[in-house]
Amino acid sequence: MHDADLLRYARHILLDALGIEGQQRIQSARVLIVGAGGLGSPAALYLAAAGIGTIHIVDHDVVDLGNLQRQIAHNTDRLGQTKVASAAQAMAAINPGVRVHTYAHKATASWLEQVVTEVDVVLDCCDNFQTRHAVNAACVKARKPLVSGAAIRLDGQISVYDTRAPAPGPCYACLFPPQADFAEVQCATMGVLGPLVGIIGTMQATETLKIIADVGTSLKGRLMMLDARHMEWTTLQTQRDMACPVCASANDSAKDHANPGHFSS
Repeated sequence: MHDADLLRYARHILLDALGIEGQQRIQSARVLIVGAGGLGSPAALYLAAAGIGTIHIVDHDVVDLGNLQRQIAHNTDRLGQTKVASAAQAMAAINPGVRVHTYAHKATASWLEQVVTEVDVVLDCCDNFQTRHAVNAACVKARKPLVSGAAIRLDGQISVYDTRAPAPGPCYACLFPPQADFAEVQCATMGVLGPLVGIIGTMQATETLKIIADVGTSLKGRLMMLDARHMEWTTLQTQRDMACPVCASANDSAKDHANPGHFSS
């Protein structure tokens, strides 16, 4: 680690739970962020600031004025740019040492299967049910931990779906079956409080760093839901579904969960 790194990451290195070894794990890590909007913006900026070695970020959309109320990786000067190019520019301004690979297209199932195998952790920061399931399926197949967040109106949720042995947890499909008829609700029509996506996206970055550096306990097996109206958190214990069509668990399914179709970025 160079002297400049020791200075840049000093506050991480001072943490007993992290130290130089943990920071080196972070700098060697590779992550994929699916979505460069409200959730992906704070997640990308904090992971870049933390020194993640390689960040892959995929989003097919471009920056428009309606994004700027909450998508803090973008600004007025970059209206019309692809969101991934704008986010990469913001990340480079914070930490030019991070390698950023951008993909200005949709995260299709075939593309995800290829890229997910190349990373250590995946962040689901997207805004639609179909993509969430494609991301989850790719993570289950490649045995990669998935940090999933969502937000709409004044409600947010976050969990970690980690099916790696020896103690695999539930996958996203265990809680939210792909065959279920969930209605998609977009923040373009329902609205979302700007800082709420910042809270959830920042927590996604935190969980990602914890997994990479092996610090503390992840949210695997727990679904945290935030009611920002009253700033109240509810935590649900979750289990694998013995009939899950994705991870084929032999355990009981989670019986209580939030409707993911009501969340977006």
